[in-house]
Amino acid sequence: MTAQTPLIKSKQVSIIGVPFNGGQPQAGVEKGPLRLVESGLAEQLEELGWAVEHESNEQTISELRPASDPDVMNLKQPKYVSAVTQNVAQQIHERAKQGKFVLTLGGDHSVALATVSGVFGSYPDACLVWVDAHADLNTPEATESGNVHGCPLSFLMGLSTDHPDFQWVKPVLKANRLVYIGLRDLDGFEKKTIKELGIPAFTMHHVDKWGIGTVVETALNHVNPKRDLPIHLSFDVDALDPSVAPSTGTPVRGGLTFREGHYICEALAETGLLVAADIMEVNPTLEDELAAAQTIQVGCSLARCCLGETLL
Repeated sequence: MTAQTPLIKSKQVSIIGVPFNGGQPQAGVEKGPLRLVESGLAEQLEELGWAVEHESNEQTISELRPASDPDVMNLKQPKYVSAVTQNVAQQIHERAKQGKFVLTLGGDHSVALATVSGVFGSYPDACLVWVDAHADLNTPEATESGNVHGCPLSFLMGLSTDHPDFQWVKPVLKANRLVYIGLRDLDGFEKKTIKELGIPAFTMHHVDKWGIGTVVETALNHVNPKRDLPIHLSFDVDALDPSVAPSTGTPVRGGLTFREGHYICEALAETGLLVAADIMEVNPTLEDELAAAQTIQVGCSLARCCLGETLL
């Protein structure tokens, strides 16, 4: 069922770059946003009829790095992650309130603290479609790595409330407004939490069994049954198989094909309800230049599909 009129009526898109690597240990992911823009993303969106504005945030993020940032409650670089995501959350909130489509380019997936906080601040009844190989649901106590990019949803759902550096994060996300697609690398704690909270989760097994069309339709039936709520898509490129998007920090074999990834974006855009999308974890420094260019092209292509590009 397609929405009669798109929720975003202005045909204005705000590209928010978040060149940030503080939520995980590998350098290079901070270079993803600018590479996506340099490859012509803004011009490609203009060709689709969108008025485009772009904020790179490079200087702001550099200035927010604290002089000292020791581990707190098992989390690494908590002050830096908190400062950056709180700053960007306000930016996203303002752009969303202006009625613009918000396209956020990461950066590691800790940036979802900003995107979900900002989008849900403007659309409190929204639902979140999380496309990722990983659930990113660990709490500070449960995480083995201490990397915040594996924890954002625990803060956004109110599962983690006592970390001193993330008191600003509000529990804006309810279990019945979150759905996972593409999972294939889960910690024991995450499996247990997903089952206990009843979060709809579609792993690669479900994609194999039912096909991506049925998975997306069933996912939306869970979180947006009347097809009347705003949709926020957060797409980690490691949801795609490494043969499709090799230049990312935590690749896991057996992921979504090129077409399956694009179908998700196309189907959500087709509803007219998509108000924001994140393209996360593009790291153009991890592979050779050819692999990096391939991943950048895929990231741009996913973004275009979110903003209405179709095959016909």
